Amino acid sequence: MNTRGRTQPFAHLDPRSARGLRLAVVRSRYNPEVVDGLLAGARETLRKLGADVRDVVLTDVPGAFELPLAAAAAARSGRFDAVVALGAVIKGETDHYEHIAREASHGLAAVARETGVPVGFGVLTVDREEQALARSAAGPDNKGAEAARAAVAMVHILRALRGRGRSTAARRQGKAR
Repeated sequence: MNTRGRTQPFAHLDPRSARGLRLAVVRSRYNPEVVDGLLAGARETLRKLGADVRDVVLTDVPGAFELPLAAAAAARSGRFDAVVALGAVIKGETDHYEHIAREASHGLAAVARETGVPVGFGVLTVDREEQALARSAAGPDNKGAEAARAAVAMVHILRALRGRGRSTAARRQGKAR
């Protein structure tokens, strides 16, 4: 459990290894203080999961609106098992926030659906900068870390569903014999 009494996301999933996975991170350069915190969380999580973070390809884009196009290029390249998208959209005084947040989230979801490559969604959509800083700070509530865990988990889930690699159930059956 985290400090707010909620269970940690993905705590029920088998903590899969990122060892040997080919991973891309696409990062918005808008709101750099926040997004750099998300990146630090994602990198630390991937390292803990066994990824060689020197092999994780990092690509910067101008803002959250550009994340889906870069994620699509990475996913379609055939070079990556998963993509982690990191950005922050902080509400201002105009409707701009709603448009950017909607297009970033819809676009990244479409990339995953259309390519079959997992996309970890690490794009904050918040009302205030303080909220973004809290969600990008080091610790259990870092949304960059959560997006990295989700991307790695989805690689393994899709492999099991597609019959590539042995599922947990198949491994258990093999041990019982």
